[in-house]
Amino acid sequence: MSKPSPNGAAAEDQTGRFVVQPNGRVRPLSPHLQVWRFHLTMLGSILNRGAAVAMSVGILFVVTWLGALAFGPEAHEAFAAVMGSPFGLAVWFGLTLAGAYHLTAGVRHLIWDAGAGLSPKAATTLTAVSLIAAAVIAVGFFAALFAAGKVTL
Repeated sequence: MSKPSPNGAAAEDQTGRFVVQPNGRVRPLSPHLQVWRFHLTMLGSILNRGAAVAMSVGILFVVTWLGALAFGPEAHEAFAAVMGSPFGLAVWFGLTLAGAYHLTAGVRHLIWDAGAGLSPKAATTLTAVSLIAAAVIAVGFFAALFAAGKVTL
């Protein structure tokens, strides 16, 4: 198994795992972190997966809340005290942000699935819009909760 020479002669490679790019560089056939530079759409993909994991963990809080309801008023009061504290509100805000981003990233993927916004510039713009929209949704939701008096510090 010989590695292609740096002068661009990928023909020496018998494994078929290297190609010569139009600029003459020899690169692996399957891209990886040594080939691609980091860009916003990569961040969007990583954050979408992270949001899904956060929401999966967040369901444990909902199940705990339902359990506290089932165990009676004292258990519910204790749960509400913890989750109504600044720490608890930060957890709920994080879960709201994760849900909002997962939603906006899903809309972005629907647009891509329709065949629109696939150029690098458009994909980057859609990713930026989904990140900003998620932040606006989460902050707006919590601002409405505070304004309505449903949440206090």
